[in-house]
Amino acid sequence: MIEVIYILWLRQLKHYWRSKSRLLGSLGQPILFMITFGFGVGPMYTKASGGGNYMDFLAPGIVSMAILFTAVFSGLEVIWDRQFGFLKETLVAPISRTEIMIGKTLGGATIAMIQGLIVLCLTYLLGFRIHSLASLGLGLLFMALIAIFFTGLGLAIASKMKDMHGFQLIMNFLIMPIFFLSGALFPLENLPPTIYFISRIDPLTYGVDGLRGAITGISTFGIYNDLAVIGILSALVCAIGAVLFSKLEA
Repeated sequence: MIEVIYILWLRQLKHYWRSKSRLLGSLGQPILFMITFGFGVGPMYTKASGGGNYMDFLAPGIVSMAILFTAVFSGLEVIWDRQFGFLKETLVAPISRTEIMIGKTLGGATIAMIQGLIVLCLTYLLGFRIHSLASLGLGLLFMALIAIFFTGLGLAIASKMKDMHGFQLIMNFLIMPIFFLSGALFPLENLPPTIYFISRIDPLTYGVDGLRGAITGISTFGIYNDLAVIGILSALVCAIGAVLFSKLEA
């Protein structure tokens, strides 16, 4: 089982490493958001908060954004493999489909984590700093859970689809509201009740708030509450993905 998971995990990492355009292209949007919001909204945030540093608030949200977009589109691997026949060869092999799901989830989550770490390093160029190694360790845990949740979500949706363009449209329709309503770019306090309620049922909200609390000390719901919610949701979506993947037809 471990060998199967490792091979599938390694295959996705090799695809990622060989696609330099994918590596560089996926960094464009987070960098754009960091620069435009960091320098555009930063002065207004500093004035409204009485001297707070907006980059400290923004950096965890942009890191989460990089993980989110990379993780959910790992589902394209399933559709791509189906179109080129690799998925059929994998499914007829004498291995469990749960093992296939775990291997692909871990591979996609690892790639998303790498993207998040690259963006986290880039935030240092704009003045963001993590206070301690303990904070970094807890932050990495939240990054891993965000990556696992949204990779599992992407794979679960992809397992029910055969059209690559349809998958991209559906995921764009889902992930943009998930990102903008998560509190990644603005505080959740003093929001209209309807928007605040939607933010509370957004899974990314707890990942962003937990990551921000871990590496900056700014948290709305409490780090351990965030950890419990995103941890349970990650396990749940992976279980659902495993069930859907078991019914997958190549």
